[in-house]
Amino acid sequence: MSEPAITADGGMDLADTGRRLKAIFIGSVGNLVEWYDFYAYTAFALYFAPHFFPSSDPVVQQLNAATLFAAGFIVRPLGGWLFGHLADRYGRRLSLTLSVVMMCFGSLIIAVTPTYASIGFAAPVMLALARVIEGLSLGGEYGASATYLTEIAHPEHRGFYSSFQYVTLIGGQLTAILVLLLLQNVFLTHEQLVAWGWRIPFVIGALLAITAMFMRRHMHETEAFVEAKKAGPKKESSLRGLTRYPREVSIVVGLTAGGTAAFYTFTTYMQTFVKQTVGLSDITTTYVIAGSLIFALILQPIYGWISDRIGRKPLLVFFGLAGALLTVPILTTLSHTKSPWTAFLLIAGAWVFVAGYTSINAVVKAELFPTSIRATGVALPYAVTVSIFGGTAPAIALFFKQQGHEQWFYYYLAGMIFISLLVYSTMRDTKHESAMHRHD
Repeated sequence: MSEPAITADGGMDLADTGRRLKAIFIGSVGNLVEWYDFYAYTAFALYFAPHFFPSSDPVVQQLNAATLFAAGFIVRPLGGWLFGHLADRYGRRLSLTLSVVMMCFGSLIIAVTPTYASIGFAAPVMLALARVIEGLSLGGEYGASATYLTEIAHPEHRGFYSSFQYVTLIGGQLTAILVLLLLQNVFLTHEQLVAWGWRIPFVIGALLAITAMFMRRHMHETEAFVEAKKAGPKKESSLRGLTRYPREVSIVVGLTAGGTAAFYTFTTYMQTFVKQTVGLSDITTTYVIAGSLIFALILQPIYGWISDRIGRKPLLVFFGLAGALLTVPILTTLSHTKSPWTAFLLIAGAWVFVAGYTSINAVVKAELFPTSIRATGVALPYAVTVSIFGGTAPAIALFFKQQGHEQWFYYYLAGMIFISLLVYSTMRDTKHESAMHRHD
């Protein structure tokens, strides 16, 4: 599916286009389910943290929960290597199917684990185990899905179609928040949600993961992978093959560092920030975060479409410049406001530049590597970088807050974005210099 089929009269083959769109839909939906499962942890942390981390200080409880959130990222490089290897050696479809099965197990463990009051220290240990399993799954999901969506799309529309990875990624978090809204306002009282209702979203996630598994079993394999397999079996491991592309690996690390820190700040950490620093109520916080995520979701395909017209590099440079200059003012103003509308507008304003990274970072990474090493090349260096700078962002922010210097985090984030800007300004534009045609 690397090129669209053409009919005898020069028109597009509608059947081929339909298969392409179906494959993109299934790949995207599975991605949404995985990210819903992963983000349900953050969305409901305010409710389950007291059951696993007893403390009279809510900041300490959230810091402990955020630390386990970061622990899920520590193992993502292992997942990136494992599932990247599977995708490059045995196919994108197999890797994507296995990753969603693993996510199902992680979600089920959280749903059924007894509280600290019942089993003591074993409770947070089980929670940590679940996050490790989910981290392994997600480490593989990113690289395999980015590779699959990029390879399945028409060359002239890769930016647009691959942007749906972050549409569904953000959609997964938005779905988790919408489930939270329904439980808060329709189905449960606050007391019920605190006592046992927080388990419901993890049961939902496990059921959705099973559904996604059956859908992915019937996905079409990409023609790029099929062509690469025709050259014969690989004679070296994916990890060894990756060592032949040190420049590309360095670019992935550099362009990801600031972007992932910004992404996890304005998604994962924002719910805690708006609740504890801004001081909005639980329900108002949920509405503000949900609204900002809807806005972010809409921006992704728009920016992806723009990148197909003007290139990838201008959007990355835009993110780097605006992020380095505006992050501190936005977060400082947000920390002093008490208005939910002002909070929403400030977070949405941040998304105007953060989307310059999120919308196209997957396609940029995929376009750096040839087919035989693409999934590993996208997944492993990305997972390492996210583990260091993305998953730790909430914990670093809460640490500074606990020490009484919350504003230090604002400068840390702006500095990380500036470092990535240096990479954006010197790298090639992968739309014009792509390795997608190479199957070696």
